[in-house]
Amino acid sequence: MATIKKHVSKAGKITYYIRTYDGYDSKGKQIERSMTWKPSENMTPKQIEKELQRQVVMFEESVKKGTCFDSNTRFAEYAEKWLENNKPPILAPETYERYKALLKNINMAIGEIKLIKLQSHHLQEFYNNLRENGIKQVGSYAVANDLRSIMKRKKLTQKKLAELAGVSSTTINTACKENGHISIESARKIVQGLNMPLTKVFQVQNETGGLSSKTILHHHRLISSILAQATRDRLVPFNVADKNYMKAPKLEHSEADFLDDEQVRYVLALLDEEPIKWKTAMYLLIFSGIRRGELMGLEWGDIDFENHVIHIKRTSQYVQHMGIITKSPKNETSYRTVKLSSMMFDLLRDYQQYWQKLRKDLDDHWNYFIEITLADGSKKSVRNDRLFIKDDSTPMNPDSLTDWTSKFVKRNHLPHFSPHSLRHTHATLLIAEGVSIPTVSRRLGHSSIATTSKIYVHAIQSADEIASDIIDDKLNPNSKSDKKHKAE
Repeated sequence: MATIKKHVSKAGKITYYIRTYDGYDSKGKQIERSMTWKPSENMTPKQIEKELQRQVVMFEESVKKGTCFDSNTRFAEYAEKWLENNKPPILAPETYERYKALLKNINMAIGEIKLIKLQSHHLQEFYNNLRENGIKQVGSYAVANDLRSIMKRKKLTQKKLAELAGVSSTTINTACKENGHISIESARKIVQGLNMPLTKVFQVQNETGGLSSKTILHHHRLISSILAQATRDRLVPFNVADKNYMKAPKLEHSEADFLDDEQVRYVLALLDEEPIKWKTAMYLLIFSGIRRGELMGLEWGDIDFENHVIHIKRTSQYVQHMGIITKSPKNETSYRTVKLSSMMFDLLRDYQQYWQKLRKDLDDHWNYFIEITLADGSKKSVRNDRLFIKDDSTPMNPDSLTDWTSKFVKRNHLPHFSPHSLRHTHATLLIAEGVSIPTVSRRLGHSSIATTSKIYVHAIQSADEIASDIIDDKLNPNSKSDKKHKAE
């Protein structure tokens, strides 16, 4: 029940202070909510009384619904409502899930601080802690005690447990093997699916280290976005995370992982010995530079065999709590057409024959229509035309390609690379061969040329040095002889 306190100033102006309580915080202290209401000067006492009661009812209702905040609201409370208000499709599903994970770290550090009390030094201390001590598990892994026995006892197949846990079947298969190492995060998902404690199922090897500068910057940007909304809601006078009040965590520039041309040729030779599905997927990543999700979203209708181009129209991604989703490409420029070589289309024809044979062999078990999940969580039935599918004809989990790549790398004792590394490899090789940055940017589907230039600064500098030598050789008649003399 709200309490009302009337205050009359020396000038005779009336103000009503309304206060109520909204449960308890994590320390067991009652959360107080308050507001002020000033009646208009021309209102009669009866009108004031009626409107006051209406204001009280509205205020209590807003507190009950959790939509009432003031400057004394704690950061965690406001952040939770901010996240709720920005659910997909406002935020991309994978972004929403990432923000949820980041807020767990953020709220542990500053969640109990009131919005009005939050200062930049609180944030700086938080970032320093992430950088120095952090929560990142470095070289950590989990090994199952006897997952097969547990699954047998619970009458679960690998496929069913994978669905319950939200991981790929490959991860379950690895966990079932003797001394099969899987990530801590995957282990947590599996025990959640089993509804069992982690220590009852896995032996965990933990080593912790500081988070990367990029991850720390992600924390900062999320905090700044939340506080920017708080300023728009007039809960705080300014955003303490804004560049005018503090410096954002410094991002240490690191070159993207990529393979050189000799390494790529070796990888291509190894892929020729692999099953055609994996070979085709990896070849497409190398020769097109498309993203993993764009690859998994390809349909046969996107493949123009006559003009040797592929059309990027959608992306397929795995999102925790939602499964495999189908959404629009990353940005407007990601809708694009990518030209490929005759060799690549010969491989696509071979793969299409394999795909059609699989459909024929499955016969009645082939899914001619599949139900896809869209970014907003809604479902839609569409014709099954995806290039990359599982053995049961349903769309592949993009994580399966990453898992396969990791095993391929280890099996062949290759330098570490991921599917995304092949995108960087594609771009780096193009730049080294003198392809213009605007062309590379359009091919990659970047939002701007500046993005391409920032990511591939080293490759651009190397190409510039080559260009300098070329123009020198072309215009300076003494340069070649000078170089020859120095070599001798």
